Amino acid sequence: MAKSVHDLDNILKKGEDFVLSGKIISFPTESFYALGADATNDEAVQRLFTLKNRQHNVPVLILIGAKQQLSLYAADIPDCTDALIDTFWPGGLTLIFKAKKSVSPFLMAGTEKIGIRLSSHPIPCALIEMAGVPLTGTSANLSGKPPCKTAQEVIKVFGNRVDLVIDGGQTEGKAPSTVLDLTVDPPQVLRHGMVTEDRIKAALA
Repeated sequence: MAKSVHDLDNILKKGEDFVLSGKIISFPTESFYALGADATNDEAVQRLFTLKNRQHNVPVLILIGAKQQLSLYAADIPDCTDALIDTFWPGGLTLIFKAKKSVSPFLMAGTEKIGIRLSSHPIPCALIEMAGVPLTGTSANLSGKPPCKTAQEVIKVFGNRVDLVIDGGQTEGKAPSTVLDLTVDPPQVLRHGMVTEDRIKAALA
């Protein structure tokens, strides 16, 4: 049954409260369900690694609420960034930048880089705006296993180890976000996904 706007407002407020208290929630994105924690809370980020059985040498991307927030976390923003953002944000392109010193080292996994995306899905965007912090955007799955496409799959995999699952229906679930490293010249695709390499080349032409 579809939830009313009023119900969704209540659920989002609960999500905000959970995020700001260091808990882990799950929500839909334009690709799969994600596991979201306050990306500025080291303890919450470490718990996320444990939850996913993820090695600590694997970085975790963050979701921001507006492109103007990029400079809060990226230390070096190359000239080509504007063209990519104008073409693909909000959407399925994760951009990797050199990270500012304020970014949690647990997110960077020793790389001194941070992956950042502006999601096109309204639920994470609303949560970020309400909480006032970036959220981790790692897919809802155990490391090495397929990502979850529905809230029911998240619950089946994680049970009550995830503090709140926001059911936004089934996600697209065809491909993850494309990951593009802007710390090298020319930019390098590290993971193929929703945005094709040809479209990226066209945007940069």
